[in-house]
Amino acid sequence: MESPTTSPPVAGPAESGRLEWIGIRTAHRAQVAEPPGADVVVGRGLAGDHYIPRRSGGREVTLIQFENLEEIARTCGLPQVLPVQLRRNLAVSGVRLPGGKGDRIRIGEVELEVTGPCVPCSRMDEALGPGGCRAMSGRGGVTTRIVRGGRIQIGDPVTVQRSVAPTPAGRRHG
Repeated sequence: MESPTTSPPVAGPAESGRLEWIGIRTAHRAQVAEPPGADVVVGRGLAGDHYIPRRSGGREVTLIQFENLEEIARTCGLPQVLPVQLRRNLAVSGVRLPGGKGDRIRIGEVELEVTGPCVPCSRMDEALGPGGCRAMSGRGGVTTRIVRGGRIQIGDPVTVQRSVAPTPAGRRHG
């Protein structure tokens, strides 16, 4: 009888998009700065952002899909929702953000690894009105750790590379 083996991860096809917005939270609950560019620092996040990851690599940079803003606004009965209201670090368009841990996102020279979903909190009700948190359910974006730092600018190309989880090989009986 053979023992199960694990296949190496196989990368899925890459998707391309664009960096639309950058947000730096300079202090807790303070106004979010919206610079045209930012330095992305491994183990830290965006330079100047007040948030310092409490555990290495879990939530260094947060991203949201720009196309979801219209649906969030519609669900909340608002004419518009802007990325600054949601307090994520980056908004990207033209790609569907991956949800799988280990998936990779490249923005210009920077490489990020998805660590999980960016679950909306009750503050979204403050930012968007009653039902804001519910409107963002499934649309809150992703958290990432920085694999390779560097400088990013609005307009930089965004590439998403989805990984395929390893699958165990079947057993053969003889």
